[in-house]
Amino acid sequence: MILATDAPIKLVIWDLDDTFWQGTLSEGSVTALEANLQLVRDTAGRGIVHTIVSKNDFAPAEARLRELDIWELFVFARISWQPKGPIIKELLSQMQLRAANALFLDDNPANRAEAQFYNPDLRVADPIELPQLAPLLRASGQPDPTFARLEQYKLLERQQQARTQYDDNLAFLRDARVQVEFREGPAAVLPDLGRLEELINRSNQLNFTKRRITLPELEASLPGPARRWGTVRVHDRFGNYGLVGIYCLNEAENRLEQFVFSCRILHLGIEQFTYAHLGFPKLAVQGDVATELSQTEKPDWITVQTASATEIAGAPSTVRIDKKLRVLLKGGCDLGQLTPFLQAFDLDVTEEFNFNNEHQIPVHLEHTLLLRATREWPAAEQQRLAATLPFLGREALETRLWEPGYDVLVYSALMDYTQPLYRERTTGHRVPFGAYQDITAEPPAALAGRYAQRHFQGLDENFLHYFAREFEHEGPISPAEFQQNLHWLRAQVPAHVPIFLLNGSEIEVLDSGETGARARHEHMNQALAEFVASAENCFLLDVRAFVQTPADVSNNLRHYHRRHYRTLAQQLAQAIGAWQGQGLAHSTWADWKARAIGLLPVKLRGGLGL
Repeated sequence: MILATDAPIKLVIWDLDDTFWQGTLSEGSVTALEANLQLVRDTAGRGIVHTIVSKNDFAPAEARLRELDIWELFVFARISWQPKGPIIKELLSQMQLRAANALFLDDNPANRAEAQFYNPDLRVADPIELPQLAPLLRASGQPDPTFARLEQYKLLERQQQARTQYDDNLAFLRDARVQVEFREGPAAVLPDLGRLEELINRSNQLNFTKRRITLPELEASLPGPARRWGTVRVHDRFGNYGLVGIYCLNEAENRLEQFVFSCRILHLGIEQFTYAHLGFPKLAVQGDVATELSQTEKPDWITVQTASATEIAGAPSTVRIDKKLRVLLKGGCDLGQLTPFLQAFDLDVTEEFNFNNEHQIPVHLEHTLLLRATREWPAAEQQRLAATLPFLGREALETRLWEPGYDVLVYSALMDYTQPLYRERTTGHRVPFGAYQDITAEPPAALAGRYAQRHFQGLDENFLHYFAREFEHEGPISPAEFQQNLHWLRAQVPAHVPIFLLNGSEIEVLDSGETGARARHEHMNQALAEFVASAENCFLLDVRAFVQTPADVSNNLRHYHRRHYRTLAQQLAQAIGAWQGQGLAHSTWADWKARAIGLLPVKLRGGLGL
């Protein structure tokens, strides 16, 4: 049987026509094969990665896969009319995988033969063999309910795509903003023992010592004073790579006994930077390795991030409770009404809300696609789109999310519920704007007039013609992609930082002009609840418990009356206290003051400096 081998299947490469689905897409409609859709879902949940190598036009193939709600489970898709053998060879190189760990499914025997000619160790199969292969694939890998392995390959895909936009690799590396975190000592290393054993015994390309070790041997060696054990974590603007390296330095001999890295960080210079960080100790390299280390060089495009004691301990119970917890509140500006009520508790609140940009247009910073853009788009692309699109502006892609300094994140993703997306035809970049409307379908003159009445600058008739020509309305983000982005966000924010997520109300606001808003909120609330149920250190704040009638909101179902923000703040403070294992101190006077200020007219509040 094709999978009866010591090399596990880590990657499945799918053809599309008459393999993944029935029929030929370029000749008409195709029929989805539910068994294949489910196989991808099930095995992605066990850490097996899926990609596509198909002779088709990219756009219609992507559109059909999105209709099937399966596109987000594929990475590095290669959909073109080029020969498949060379494409698979290049694909494996970019994914940093051996051919022996990949399975290619194609109904055409000539394609299978060509693929094996260019990749001799590649395993291939006809889709008619899938009923026999599927149980073996489902039994492979390890449970990965959050698709962490898939997210790592999406990160690698983003990195590889960004590299192609640079002629100079050094310029790419400097723009990647690579940061390394070193954690040393038994207390810091012990929580990751399983991951370290896996790295030491399974890594080859960047395993410089090839000194295998059992888990008991590893654990027994940690407390010894003669050895300096440490782990290496990496993140850059594309995402968080997690724990990717381990070293063990025999200090008496100044000699490395373990020096091992994951291939995920190949070509970033992490192994050289770590070697320099340790002072270029003695290292007897064993076997073939992908990188030749220098005795003098230290990559200057990498910086060191210092881990806090909380991060090293990795447990909420170690959160500092002798000082105010620092809370980052991210969402719409209406959430600013939470702040005075939260400050009645022992919390230090920082806000990051929407604002009027230099064109006097309100800019929301919190849509998950904009968050991804801040990490994934090259700096030049961020600057180009910020300058081109007046509804973004120069500060739209700036955020404090990726900065250290907060203990708790409170996040409202209601713009994912609300804003439609527009895809740039030439690049595929997607940007959110507006609410429950398609501005490319409206007459530019009338729309420009309405924007002028609101004193928006730059959204004139000429721009609207340009925008309709260069961008395509895509509609709101799908619940499935929304969940994927939330998993991505969880991977970017340090694991010890809890994320409290606010959902949306489910009431009908008849005069809001937002047709379908209630049904949209219901679908997205379900997706949010499913995410929270599956994600570590994430919690749901359910506004539906107290925002239940049209009288509870103002002009739309996202803006609540002030008394409800006090309730929301109290529930949030209670949840934070439960998370840290100790209730928050509360000032009755500060709460009374916040309520009193809320009763004052807005102009008077400003006159009092409040």
